[in-house]
Amino acid sequence: MYMILRWLINALGLLAIGYFIPGIEVGSLYYAMVLVVVIGAVSLTIGTVLKIITFPINILTLGISNLIVNAIIFWLVSTFIQGFEISSWVGGFLGALLYTVVTTFSAWLYRESYMH
Repeated sequence: MYMILRWLINALGLLAIGYFIPGIEVGSLYYAMVLVVVIGAVSLTIGTVLKIITFPINILTLGISNLIVNAIIFWLVSTFIQGFEISSWVGGFLGALLYTVVTTFSAWLYRESYMH
């Protein structure tokens, strides 16, 4: 049940990001729910490879390069999925940053549910 709630929170977060960040458009809740799954799958596969490749840079920048990797994943998904468009690099970077905050919050809620 909590995984479904986490999925819905992430999808609503994507909708909010598309509404508030200029340069990002999310078509509907349906597209946002599909996007959560696709972003998770791409982050798990390609994102892991990119993070391994950029590990030395990540150490030097104290983790800031992970934000660039997340923005690249965000942009990559937008090129393949209809209903999700990123028209500027700054919008994509801010969207990826805010999406990271949303997923961190939903993961925190998920962990808290197991604590009680």
